[in-house]
Amino acid sequence: QVQLVESGGGLVQAGGSLRLSCVASGRTFSTYSMGWFRQAPGKEREIVAAIRWDGGGNPTYADSVKGRFTISRDNAKNTVYLQMNTLKPEDTAVYYCAADLRRYSWRGDNYSRRDFNYWGQGTQVTVSS
Repeated sequence: QVQLVESGGGLVQAGGSLRLSCVASGRTFSTYSMGWFRQAPGKEREIVAAIRWDGGGNPTYADSVKGRFTISRDNAKNTVYLQMNTLKPEDTAVYYCAADLRRYSWRGDNYSRRDFNYWGQGTQVTVSS
């Protein structure tokens, strides 16, 4: 019911920046909240950030990325972004965008992987030291 396509990953040196994008189609984008997750080799998939359906309120962030990453969305373009600054080697992972298709639902800091119904294919981010 929803298709999510990520882009923007790549190889960057420590201290550098990348911006990930995720374009959604198939449902009214402005009615559902979105999240970014990441999964490093041998580790569990973890939430990085989430943003409410209208972009309002306070987005939620993992402690490890607070102050470095910013999530945003443009509902006119059906797109959610993840701006990643001051990247570290430990940020290396496959990054996934995900949709919480419960209309007007927002769990903020209580979000977990099981709250998200649809996932993109992932984009690799590699940070070299």
